[in-house]
This record gives sequence, structure tokens and C-alpha cells, in this order.
Amino acid sequence: MSEGICVQMLHLGPFSKEVETLKQMEIFMNENNLGKNGLHHEIYLSDFRKTSEDKLKTILREPVKVE
Repeated sequence: MSEGICVQMLHLGPFSKEVETLKQMEIFMNENNLGKNGLHHEIYLSDFRKTSEDKLKTILREPVKVE
């Protein structure tokens, strides 16, 4: 997969709270004149079948372009 420049952030906790981390990323992108350049995706570092929700680790990635 070739996605180019990305903003990424480690999200700690349940999947249902990812929207809060994505909002922080959006603020960063706005402050740095970066626009979305595709769909965000997730890299799961924890096995959700074996890890409690509050300890899940997920990398969120948002492809960006300079505006």
C-alpha cells in the first residue's frame, strides 16, 4: 500500500473512543494546513480477544496533503 504522507497517532483504550483521537488529529492537521487525502485506517497492536478494552492499543493513520 502506498499512502504517501500521513498523520498518525497511538490510540489507547476502546474502539468506541477512537473518535476523540481522530478529533485531535484533525486539530493538528488544521493547525498545519494539512487536508485529508484518502480514508483513515487502523493498525491494531493488541488482540482485542485477549486484551481488556482500556488497554487496547491502535495506531490511527490519516493520509494527508498540504493545502
